[in-house]
Amino acid sequence: MKDQLHNTARIEDGVFQANPGGFGFVMNAEGEEFFIPARDVNGASHQDTVRIVVVEEAQRGLRAQGQIIEVLERGLRQIPGTFQKTKKYGFVVPDDPRIFTDIYVAGKDCRGVHNGQKVIVRITRYPKDGLKPEGVIEKVLGDPALMDTQIKAIEATYGLEETFPQKVRKEAKAVPGYVDMNDYPDRSDCTNLLTVTIDGEDARDLDDAITLEKKGENYFLGVHIADVSEYVTKGSALDQEALHRGTSVYFPDRVIPMLPRSLSNGICSLNAGELRLALSCFMEFDSKGEVLDHAIKKTLIKVNKRMSYTGVQAILDGREHPENDREDIVKLCFLMKEAAAVLKEKRKRRGAINFDFPESKIVTDRHGNPKKIYPYERNTATDIIEDFMLLANETVAEDYFWQDVPFLYRVHEEPEHEKIAKLATFVRNYGIHMKVGQEHLHPKEIQRLLLNLEGTPQEALVSRIALRSMQKARYSSVQGEHFGLSTRYYTHFTSPIRRYPDLMIHRIIKQSLSGKLDEESIQILDLTLPEIASQCSKTERNAMEAEREVIRLMKAKYMEDHLGETFEGVISGVASFGMFVELENTLEGLIPMQAMLDDYYICDEKNYQLIGEETGRVFSLGEKVTIVVTGVNRQMKQIDFMLEEFLSYDILDIGQEEEEAMELLLKSYENK
Repeated sequence: MKDQLHNTARIEDGVFQANPGGFGFVMNAEGEEFFIPARDVNGASHQDTVRIVVVEEAQRGLRAQGQIIEVLERGLRQIPGTFQKTKKYGFVVPDDPRIFTDIYVAGKDCRGVHNGQKVIVRITRYPKDGLKPEGVIEKVLGDPALMDTQIKAIEATYGLEETFPQKVRKEAKAVPGYVDMNDYPDRSDCTNLLTVTIDGEDARDLDDAITLEKKGENYFLGVHIADVSEYVTKGSALDQEALHRGTSVYFPDRVIPMLPRSLSNGICSLNAGELRLALSCFMEFDSKGEVLDHAIKKTLIKVNKRMSYTGVQAILDGREHPENDREDIVKLCFLMKEAAAVLKEKRKRRGAINFDFPESKIVTDRHGNPKKIYPYERNTATDIIEDFMLLANETVAEDYFWQDVPFLYRVHEEPEHEKIAKLATFVRNYGIHMKVGQEHLHPKEIQRLLLNLEGTPQEALVSRIALRSMQKARYSSVQGEHFGLSTRYYTHFTSPIRRYPDLMIHRIIKQSLSGKLDEESIQILDLTLPEIASQCSKTERNAMEAEREVIRLMKAKYMEDHLGETFEGVISGVASFGMFVELENTLEGLIPMQAMLDDYYICDEKNYQLIGEETGRVFSLGEKVTIVVTGVNRQMKQIDFMLEEFLSYDILDIGQEEEEAMELLLKSYENK
């Protein structure tokens, strides 16, 4: 019967994403996702490439369901975990709860490894016929209590390497550390232009610089991007490693760069006073932000001054600052503010969406431990650079689309109709009507929704739900709209030091400018760009997940020093197992359902609420609450809260099950 089913049903290949509950999901190359029940996992492990048979097609908002019939390629070969030793053998308990089983290590392979150490185990035999996987200890990371050890374990989980292979280091070392102008007669000399970089104070890889003038009513903007492709040549070891990494990864206390630091912080970085190679996009735009003319050129530039976001903001605010020492640069800062405001207003008119959620800024000590966490505040200076980079990315994308040249685009598809319909139903509670009946949703509908709620108590709540309704942006060799920016043409051109798509685009542009983009080159690009786009989308997601894990780890570590303390926060999520609360410092914790001591609460997913069965009390997204920190699990990167009001409850007045839960929750609170 099963064979007959396999012969007639749809067969799909994809990557298996396991869930700690035993089930999982498989996503195919087109982005379609299939639910895999625990009984149908059939020996597959997290991140394996698998073949499935579709046993139920998607219906009534439910995903299609599949059954794994073959593991095509194993995904995880090196797994971090905690080593446990017995008299005759050892085993490793994986850090990742999505890896369901421990890994057996033979006694002969346990020498020199101590009980409780954090290790990386290499799989030598995958689970089969009910037997556990087997492995050998590849590396001992050390004491699991140390932050450095825990971060290195996360790096291993996501396949991130801080060091580069020897061949890559050798190629990087061979790159000259200076630029001789005489070696580049075909480049436009832009060293006479007043040029600045604007970055964070701790930035070391400076890949964009700005020139700006105003003549009459029009602005003449130059966005100059480090020409990394001059040093990272196609097919070299540097290039292959950069494609493998796809992107630099940023943790609070370290960076795992896409390129060796001798390049990313050295010859590729647009350091002040140094002659540098660049690929420059010159744009003329009017007082309405309309681009009237543009040119893309290979250039030689020399940055006059390195500016910081805080320094530029101080200048704009009229405050004293060490960077406020040149009158021409002070004037330039005010002109940049004026020009950026023009561009921002144009994007607003066309419907671009602005989700303004604060990111976490984590300050660490020399051991990597978090000492301070607060919201990273954007300012006018950060917006200026963003506005200029967005314009350059749009201009380059549109230019090469109309040249009909193979290219890499940044695509952000329209949200799924079902998610927007749910959002529209929800906001009707606030008297807001969304136009969602048309075949296509215009970004202006989301923009209008957010503007209507600006400054209201519901703003943060609806913004969160709207953001969750959006698709994920990705790279594609096929041009498509960018819904969030409300533009037909968009690419990533401005960060080739830290993103491979930008580096690839620079190569294509330079081939085109040099007249070397012949028919054979175009055919090669047509064949290779889809795979490059897929790889870059994959590495971007991987980096984002790793960065998120490290931030969660550091937040958990930080809250270990704040057990029993009281904080104000807002409800940021509700689920059948409890509700999440986000504090003003961006930390988020869970109030488990068993810690809701005044009633039995039911989750109303449609309206994002918890409702008391007896009292009718309602907890809604965005509602302000006062919590107490009751527990931290650094291994699971979880923080537990309880509503402060429940501390006064007499533990003798509640049932046995609730009493046990209460005792656990208050265990860390006893010494307050």
